[in-house]
Amino acid sequence: MTLLQPVGQTPDPPVVDGFVPCAAEDDIAEHLLRPHFAADRESLLLAGFDAFDRLVHLERAGGDDARRCSIPPRCWRALLDHGVVAVLMAHNHPSGIARPSDADIAATRETALFLRMMGIELIDHLIFVASGHFSFRSAEML
Repeated sequence: MTLLQPVGQTPDPPVVDGFVPCAAEDDIAEHLLRPHFAADRESLLLAGFDAFDRLVHLERAGGDDARRCSIPPRCWRALLDHGVVAVLMAHNHPSGIARPSDADIAATRETALFLRMMGIELIDHLIFVASGHFSFRSAEML
């Protein structure tokens, strides 16, 4: 006999290193970032902070389709114009899968290198899903 989840009920996601459930999200994740993500379209946020850990600029980039988004040069220019010293990158996975894709991992590495060359720290890269978010920093991938 095989037991299945009831129809219409989403199974709990598997436990993944770096996953933070909604109930454990900090204020930045819960109140600043999460409200910007729609369930049906992937989008990306870049939050820029000054030397006193104050949010000085928030840039949003929409996806070019439901499954992919890129960071346009205007976003980087805007962050640099505001003199940020640290960036928090966040995007959502409308699929509900919190695990980073190979493209997410590559983009995070490239972004960290790009920012490091300018003396800017990539604080973390968060991937939001309905049940919580994945943190590259918590998973020790950053």
